[in-house]
Amino acid sequence: MTKNELPFDEAWGVDAEWIPKSGERPNVLCVAGRELWSGRSFALWFDELGPTPPYPIGRNALLVSFVFNAEGTCHLARNWALPVHVLDLNAEFRNITNGRLVPAGKGLLGALTYFGLDCIDAKQKDEMRKRIMQGPPFTPEEKQKILKYCLGDASDNLRVLEKILPHINLKQALYRGEFVSCLARSEHWGVPLDQKLFTPLSDARIWKQIRDDMVPAIDAQYGVFVRNNLGEWSFNYDKFEDYLRREGLLDSWPRLETGKLNLKRKTWEEQSRGHPQLENLRQLRHVRDKMRKVKLAVGSDGRNRTVLWPYKSKTSRTQPKASQWIFSPAVWLRSLIKPEEGWAVSYIDYSAMEFGIAAALSQSHCSGRNRMWEFYANGEPYLDFAKLVGTAPPGATKKTHESLRDQYKVGLLSSQYGVSFLTLAGRLNISQIAAHEMLNQHREIFAPYWAWSNDWLARALDTGIMWTCFGWECRVGITEFNERSIRNWPIQAMGAEILRVAIILAARHGLQVLAPVHDAVLIEAPVDRIEPDTAKMEQIMRRASRIVLNSTMDGPFELRVDHKIVSYPDRYSDPRGIEIWNWVLARLAEQPVHAGQKETA
Repeated sequence: MTKNELPFDEAWGVDAEWIPKSGERPNVLCVAGRELWSGRSFALWFDELGPTPPYPIGRNALLVSFVFNAEGTCHLARNWALPVHVLDLNAEFRNITNGRLVPAGKGLLGALTYFGLDCIDAKQKDEMRKRIMQGPPFTPEEKQKILKYCLGDASDNLRVLEKILPHINLKQALYRGEFVSCLARSEHWGVPLDQKLFTPLSDARIWKQIRDDMVPAIDAQYGVFVRNNLGEWSFNYDKFEDYLRREGLLDSWPRLETGKLNLKRKTWEEQSRGHPQLENLRQLRHVRDKMRKVKLAVGSDGRNRTVLWPYKSKTSRTQPKASQWIFSPAVWLRSLIKPEEGWAVSYIDYSAMEFGIAAALSQSHCSGRNRMWEFYANGEPYLDFAKLVGTAPPGATKKTHESLRDQYKVGLLSSQYGVSFLTLAGRLNISQIAAHEMLNQHREIFAPYWAWSNDWLARALDTGIMWTCFGWECRVGITEFNERSIRNWPIQAMGAEILRVAIILAARHGLQVLAPVHDAVLIEAPVDRIEPDTAKMEQIMRRASRIVLNSTMDGPFELRVDHKIVSYPDRYSDPRGIEIWNWVLARLAEQPVHAGQKETA
């Protein structure tokens, strides 16, 4: 490997070991590194580390890591600056193997195995990690073993680098590495939660009581839970079927090949979007099935911190562990988000992002005006479509026809990914004839989009690969072959690229981004600065959409953004979870630890 391939004076493979504790910043145990060309190396225990990193981090140096947000948070925990240039092997290995089978997994050992390199035994690695997690005291022999293990991983990073470098675009890899560095900042800061309310919720006894009491309170409008012989609540399939029949939803609810109702998480999410009356039941089932404990990773400072896992999904979106992350499927828990005194948070999201991206991507198939983009640019594509097909009056607005607008939002997004008329009828609780007509109308009105989508599908199947403008790839035909997924992939992946560019630009402008949330970000600032910081973030997000969408299309295209500012002492809230949150607040107020406290949503 030459410096022509890596135009840096030095390239360091680096690894850090730390003692993890849920929600806390890493307690750095040791750091090791090896330089690519000179072979220089070091392995230092925490009390040997100085005020700056033991390797260069300036513009002429490259840091090579596997999941750099780990090493990045260690940097920040030690008050070290972050490197200018990062090559994250995790991102690049996931990109190379996206859509391929990876027998040994997608971690460092998996990469070594994939490239035919010898490596430490997985069992031995697990034993080392287990010993590190147990914490001090360490014997002199254990210290030496840990330092050797840490240096081994740093050296392995360079071995993987040599194998992976011929397969990557360095400029794109550095862009992806910069995004991971930004996520390290977000993980370091964490999301501020109301510690006074989180503490009792995380108490097993109190939560069990709330969890049990929640069933009869929420289920009163559904009647689908029953008590078993042990007095425990359980979801009853037959009663749920009866409920769907009473509500006229039974015929449209998706079924498995066995004929049984499909009760998978994704089905519940889709049905709840089409039928908002199901949302509380969906959340109740999540509480009963997935939340025997409230496992949010919250530090002693009241901040929610967990690994954000960049590039984990096929479309390259982040995927933090749901049980540890405040933006999890239990949307009522988001009301725990509360800025500290003197501070504020702002939730800034792209408006109708998927529709807008689809409109921009299909521009290449428009010989004249792009009606899909016109719908987006007018501000209300879902209602505009309803007006055009005659189901909404000309003067309809989001305020006057919110339920109809939400119905057409589900309908249009489902339609553009090739949903069947049977599934669409179920999601919207409309007749199969009406669903068939909606799909036909969508294909007629947005014919250029369908021409582009069909071409994308054919090209993906023919070439066996999909890609974005900035080099994120996915292979087709091994693990990814579903037609709807292939049509959906470029829109979701381009959305991920847009959010990455926005977060990188935000970091360069000094904004404090606490979290990426699918098509949104959460930022934090002092109360007197939150409005200008929000305005700056909105400007950056619009610019990011121009950079990505106009990189390969004949624009100009720019996505709209909306925001919601929450200043102390108020708390964040999601309308979908308000009813359950208020109920939980009432139960918490009955607990002795909260006697005399008054909380409002």
